[in-house]
Amino acid sequence: MATTTAKRRVKDNPRAATAVLSILGYVLVLGTFAGLLPIYPELERPTVDLLSHAIAVVNTVALASLLAGWRWIRAGEVRKHRAAMLTAFSLIMVFLVLYLVKVGGGGEKSIAVTGPVYYAYLVMLAIHIVLSVVAVPVVLHAVVLGLTHTPAELRDTGHAKVGRWAAGAWSLSLALGIVTYLMLNHVYGVDEYMAAMAPIVVGLRR
Repeated sequence: MATTTAKRRVKDNPRAATAVLSILGYVLVLGTFAGLLPIYPELERPTVDLLSHAIAVVNTVALASLLAGWRWIRAGEVRKHRAAMLTAFSLIMVFLVLYLVKVGGGGEKSIAVTGPVYYAYLVMLAIHIVLSVVAVPVVLHAVVLGLTHTPAELRDTGHAKVGRWAAGAWSLSLALGIVTYLMLNHVYGVDEYMAAMAPIVVGLRR
């Protein structure tokens, strides 16, 4: 009964629910970056690298799910669209946990390159971050509407319009995040990465 009542309130007030969830998300992320949440274990470099790889895999699958969901809704396959979008959203929640653990544990790295490539990297990273921040309420609003309304009811909401903006911003943010990951870990940071992974390789050989 309580669950039904809560769902009804969210359905009747999707913007308020979106605002509350967005604020909670921003507080969690900003608190982690500011070091105000001493709940994360301190990480060693090999662990940071493994988390980076895991995040990249999660984001790649999330991007594929988003693109599949976009294609399916254009084809009128609502159930497949819903499954794909919920999969993408679930993966973003996994990404958030992994990312906060990495950042909270001191896992920030800088790219080993200078000149035009460095500035191009910064531009892509900046766009990625801005889109990530801006997409939060848009994505949440689309998800809230999708979870609390039937397909027929959604036609009378802004779900389709909001969803297009959410999927576009979200997809571009994920794509840029994957590119910056590749630049940071596999194109310009290979030597540093191999040096960090050496202790693990030696341990496995023993």
